[in-house]
Amino acid sequence: MKSLFFLILILILGFKFYSIEFLATILVISFLIFFHELGHFLAAKSLGVKVEIFSIGFGKSLLEFNFKNTIYRLSALPFGGYVKLKGQDDMRPGFENLDPDSYSVLSAFKKIYILFAGPFFNLLLAFILYILIGNLGIQKLSTQIGAIAPNSAAQIAGIKPDDTILSINGVKIQSFDEISKHLSLKPLNIVIDRNGEKINFNLTPKIGQGYNDFGQLVPKAQLGVSPKGTDVLVFHTGLQSLNYALDESIKASTLIVKGIAKLIVGDVEAKNLGGIITMANITSKAAQTSFTLLLFIAALISINLGILNLLPIPMLDGGHILFNIYEIIFRRKVPQKAFEYLSYGGMAILLSLMLFATFNDILRALQ
Repeated sequence: MKSLFFLILILILGFKFYSIEFLATILVISFLIFFHELGHFLAAKSLGVKVEIFSIGFGKSLLEFNFKNTIYRLSALPFGGYVKLKGQDDMRPGFENLDPDSYSVLSAFKKIYILFAGPFFNLLLAFILYILIGNLGIQKLSTQIGAIAPNSAAQIAGIKPDDTILSINGVKIQSFDEISKHLSLKPLNIVIDRNGEKINFNLTPKIGQGYNDFGQLVPKAQLGVSPKGTDVLVFHTGLQSLNYALDESIKASTLIVKGIAKLIVGDVEAKNLGGIITMANITSKAAQTSFTLLLFIAALISINLGILNLLPIPMLDGGHILFNIYEIIFRRKVPQKAFEYLSYGGMAILLSLMLFATFNDILRALQ
């Protein structure tokens, strides 16, 4: 009853603040979790391990059926999910089952294979979504220049408002956000379109202040131009879509890893940590904007799930992988008491992070 009450409460609040687009949040998160658990499921099945339960969501079962000795379940709380393997129970860290079709009897390498499959499927899903996005096209700011800063590299070189940047050092530029990654303090060649005429400019960007991906002011090479504000639909088709998907996957993964590192060393304030409310806010607004943007957000969240689940925290896939690596190196399992204490400690850490992130979400919502 409690889980049903929370489900009804989540739906009421979601529809109140985000209207029908809140369904997009539930569908996106449920699908991403399904794909993650599908990775574990298929890997376990390939090794002959019995999968007892495949659940999307936690709490009370709303719908379930039994197929080939596996219970497939849709549960009341959609923000989560799990695959329960025979011989594995996170709520009982020391539990083992020595039957031939049990997870417990597998070698450490085979266990790592099953554990890694979930996060890998999230990364794979993001890659597929980026291919789809590339072919559908995504709306971005065009490379047409709106304003030019005084004494900037662009003004000194003779670039004017309404010019459109076509390429930098021979590389085609399709949207305004692509410009910055081609800039350095070295001389470069820019080809612009001015009223249908192509003009070459040779200039050297100047150092200035700009914001990085974490909202921090950092020194940056700058042309001194701002966008006109016109939109363009950017496509990446054919083999180019594979390169686009790989680049976006690497960029998003790197950004997440850097963000985690900055949080750990205190370079980024912990108040920036977001939880499920932030996720619902972003996905619902993306659904209101366009289907392609929703797919883009889904890809980012999928990579987040993949990377975060690989963190070496007990109770996460990464924590279990670390235990198995210990077994491979030292040729013995982690001592039972240590395993249990670390598992419960990991559970406490994860619960604390969830509560803290939700608290941050609530504070942001009240501002």
